[in-house]
Amino acid sequence: MANKLEGRARRKVRVRKKISGTTERPRLTVFRSNKQIYAQVVDDIKGSTLASATSLKIEKVGDAPQANKSKLAEQVGEAIAQACIAKGIKTVVFDRNGYIYHGRVKALADGARKAGLVF
Repeated sequence: MANKLEGRARRKVRVRKKISGTTERPRLTVFRSNKQIYAQVVDDIKGSTLASATSLKIEKVGDAPQANKSKLAEQVGEAIAQACIAKGIKTVVFDRNGYIYHGRVKALADGARKAGLVF
């Protein structure tokens, strides 16, 4: 387990060296646990979170009680895109946070793109 976490930490550092969120183009970062997925839009210059979405809120509302994790991730992507567009944010930089770009991370990104977010 420790090797898996250390590998993700190395990949995360490698990704974060290259990207940073600005006021004009904030960073969309993803965190996934075994059961849930979280997304935040962060302005790294100000050090503030501009918008966030989580699969916990979607499950509480009851939009998808029987959906699988990929479908929930896509709905989280749509929710974060709607929150961003409501605040006037149309373009972001995608931070996969050391995770491989497939499965739930890809579903979240596709959902955000489908809802109108550009990255």
